[in-house]
Amino acid sequence: MNQSLQRRSAEPNENLPAVLIVDDQPLNIAFTGGALEGICRPLGATDGKEALQLARQHQPDLILLDIRMRGMDGFETCRRLKSDPQTRGIPVIFLTALKDEENEEQGLQAGAIDYISKPFSTPLLRARVRNHLQLYRQQRQLERLAQLDGLTGIANRRTFDELLRTCWAHQAGQNPLALLMIDVDAFKRYNDSLGHQCGDDALHRVALCIEASLQRHEDLAARYGGEEFACILPNTGLEGAAHLAQTIHDAVAALRILHPSSPTSPFLTLSIGGAALVPGLGESPLVLLEKADANLYQAKQNGRSQTVLS
Repeated sequence: MNQSLQRRSAEPNENLPAVLIVDDQPLNIAFTGGALEGICRPLGATDGKEALQLARQHQPDLILLDIRMRGMDGFETCRRLKSDPQTRGIPVIFLTALKDEENEEQGLQAGAIDYISKPFSTPLLRARVRNHLQLYRQQRQLERLAQLDGLTGIANRRTFDELLRTCWAHQAGQNPLALLMIDVDAFKRYNDSLGHQCGDDALHRVALCIEASLQRHEDLAARYGGEEFACILPNTGLEGAAHLAQTIHDAVAALRILHPSSPTSPFLTLSIGGAALVPGLGESPLVLLEKADANLYQAKQNGRSQTVLS
């Protein structure tokens, strides 16, 4: 059913938000998808198990869920969606012929945000779906903004801390996790000689350069604080970390940002400290953080504009 809906709404709807319609009657899915033509890209599932799978796979912007279905009913499907970290944020609307208050209350308790009775009015359905899609889009924009550093536009310290904890827990006892701590050399002198506006511009350019040096979706570049940045590299050992560190050095050197008061170079440079290890069960990610930070300190003590890894 999902594939037939996608074929029917192919290219014109490619950039529209995705709505997963869950009903054990394929005709109901087709009718509802038709009613929403032009405002969303409909996907279809005919049972709860398929709905859970498609929700994880496609990350729809909204789910329209029938209650009375064979096998797993809508209430249980909703509860499972809300208990899965991958799908709990997706808004769910119950679209059902069951109209009593008890069912409506049970649906809202399961995690749904709205309840639309069948048979529905097409204009009402379109308006409600459009409103919820807009709210979800605004919520996601706010969440994205909360994850970013206001000056540089890359991930902020809070996002870094959360991802480091997550990666550490996921890779405990398995694959290595690498961390790079990056400091702009003699940045106080840069600000003192050229002014804070030039300093802010330089940090922005360096941040984008570091982020552009990452090659994988799972890697993260973040502003750690002040003129310090950090990169989290899952499933990466010292060799991979060293390669990325050199890539970052080369990329920033290519910017040729003049630093007239630098003791090491006429241009802005970086010191990088890195570490990689397999997270130990029961250990804290502070072990990795402190090791990388100690290596950053050593890189600066050794004369700056270099990398120290261990």
